[in-house]
Amino acid sequence: MTTENNSRSGAEVLIDALKINSVERIFCIPGESYLAALDALFDRSEIDLVVCRNEGGAAYMSEAEGKLTGRPGVCFVTRGPGATNASGGLHVALQDSTPMILLIGQIARKDTDREAFQEIDYRRMFSEVAKWVAQIDDADRIPEYLNRAFSVATSGRPGPVVLALPEDMLTDSTDSGDAGRWQAVKTSPAAEDVRQTADMLAIAERPLIIVGGSGWSDDLRLRLQDFAAASEIPVVNSFRCQDFFDNEHPNYGGDLGLGVNPALTRRVDEADCLLVIGARLGEMTTAGFSLIEIPCPRQDMIHIYPGAEELGHVYQPKLAINASSDRFVTALAQLQSIPQNAEARRQRVTQAHQDYLDWNRSIEVEGELQFSDVIHSMRKQLPQNAIVCNGAGNNTGWLHRFFRYREYRTQLAPTSGTMGYGLPAAIAASLRYPHRCVVAVTGDGDFMMNAQELATAMQYRANIIVIVVNNGIYATIRMHQEREYPERVIGTDMVNPDFVALAEAHGAHGERVHKSEQFEAALERCMAAAKPALIEIQLDPNILTPSATVQSLRAAKK
Repeated sequence: MTTENNSRSGAEVLIDALKINSVERIFCIPGESYLAALDALFDRSEIDLVVCRNEGGAAYMSEAEGKLTGRPGVCFVTRGPGATNASGGLHVALQDSTPMILLIGQIARKDTDREAFQEIDYRRMFSEVAKWVAQIDDADRIPEYLNRAFSVATSGRPGPVVLALPEDMLTDSTDSGDAGRWQAVKTSPAAEDVRQTADMLAIAERPLIIVGGSGWSDDLRLRLQDFAAASEIPVVNSFRCQDFFDNEHPNYGGDLGLGVNPALTRRVDEADCLLVIGARLGEMTTAGFSLIEIPCPRQDMIHIYPGAEELGHVYQPKLAINASSDRFVTALAQLQSIPQNAEARRQRVTQAHQDYLDWNRSIEVEGELQFSDVIHSMRKQLPQNAIVCNGAGNNTGWLHRFFRYREYRTQLAPTSGTMGYGLPAAIAASLRYPHRCVVAVTGDGDFMMNAQELATAMQYRANIIVIVVNNGIYATIRMHQEREYPERVIGTDMVNPDFVALAEAHGAHGERVHKSEQFEAALERCMAAAKPALIEIQLDPNILTPSATVQSLRAAKK
């Protein structure tokens, strides 16, 4: 409590600083190392506290919150094991360029370097998975540290920040005043660079735009769509950024990532000018850094990125522009980029979109359940603004190929390829947008990584729909195993629970689907359930990807 002389505890200053910086929700697992901060939250009802079931789930929810809002998602965990469990969320935030702040309760300052109970030096532990790691040892400096944390997390290439909070510092009294709200900093492109970009695009015969990264919005998506249509340029997405461009727009050419369309691979290879906006061009987007030549691409590459350290990091562009994606697209859209060979480019745009539609069509595999039909049924039944979340696993290849994203931030998926992300991300999305439909598509192994967060969904009435693809194996690893060591199966089989019974034990609605034609009615019942729901889809373990089975991989090795 605040005393009569207006001094406050360090914990109160901390929570007030979060409130000043417009933090609306904190995800946490409670811990004795930051009890003072929890107590300070008791009198500050403006901030919702979401208590999760594992620090890993809490960290994923915070990362998803950062993706959805563009503001740092905030996670509070206790020292030692709590912080260790949360590290996966930091890694996602780093590789996905998501603003996030992880607050860790720390041992008392007087016990430092004694290997006290659960003691860890987080500056060393998290130095490779955070933009900045610090410990606040003086309660007077809390406003300074918090302001810097928000600034670092959102400036340049966004990412995670870690602050350790010694438990005795949180109970210290301080007369420190509050800092103002942090100010987001964006970088604008030079006018001559924008003009040169327009000129390079105008004379190119086979230009291609690749979009990704952070700092986008639905308004920005619309501006880029208008520019691409006027300029006759196809647009494709980097890995798991499929919602950055309307997939049904005539200029959409598909996504780069797992199971990429061979026609799209050829289109990138044949391009004479690549305009890369916001994307890092990482390993998954470039097919293991093989799609574009290193260090000097054959294509004339124009690379726009908010962090200067990324420009020239792997690829040497012909034109490197240090700018935020929204500032660059806004400036470029104001220029007339009239192509010199408009008709030929129009035909290429038409063919690029047709290639995508052909790749998006349902395929037939052995068995009673056609997973591509299930995904198409999802697309038809769900509202256009539904948020679809996923983690890792071969099931994601089907989702990425056969679902169509129409609006920005309708896809939540980790470019780091982490397991267990989809369910926590869906909970965060539902809490942020309670009136929107939110679906998590998970594999059985992926779901079991954070299945306990169903209890969190029930507690906070996050009415998500979880689709669990049950094939009884770690399918991605089995796929690699069959390629490298065919018929020598070890470590990739699973014994699963009854997923419907598990959902019902939590109080959620449960459905089981054996055949494709059962899915539509099951999804309708889940959408009408007005509470968390789960659909178990039983898939033959022989079916690994849309193009590979266990049998086909074994046959290829003979």
